[in-house]
Amino acid sequence: MSSQAQTPKNSTNTTKLIENQVEDPIYKLFPTENYWTFVKLDTRNGKMWQVHFTISQEGYEGELVLNSDSLVLTTEEVNGRFTLYPTKNTYNFILLDQINGKAYQVQWNSDKEKRFVSRI
Repeated sequence: MSSQAQTPKNSTNTTKLIENQVEDPIYKLFPTENYWTFVKLDTRNGKMWQVHFTISQEGYEGELVLNSDSLVLTTEEVNGRFTLYPTKNTYNFILLDQINGKAYQVQWNSDKEKRFVSRI
């Protein structure tokens, strides 16, 4: 008994893409303690969004702005400049500028009034 499987035409390209991921990507996703929520970070300038996904049609999916303002001048943007570190608090991260050492408290939340980014 023999069997044969078909592979998609682009499977080789997908494998190459995975093997050659960007070393310092512009955007990174950071998981939160909430199963349905990630924080998306623009690693060049510190802009962030709260990303929600769902597996049901009634659930909320989309992006909410955490920080729409660049934390550095456009001429100072470098891929991988900013990164996030989780804290013991479910709703908080520390955003670190890995070039100048500035740190920011990042709080995500479904309520707009409870979302913020503040310099430490």
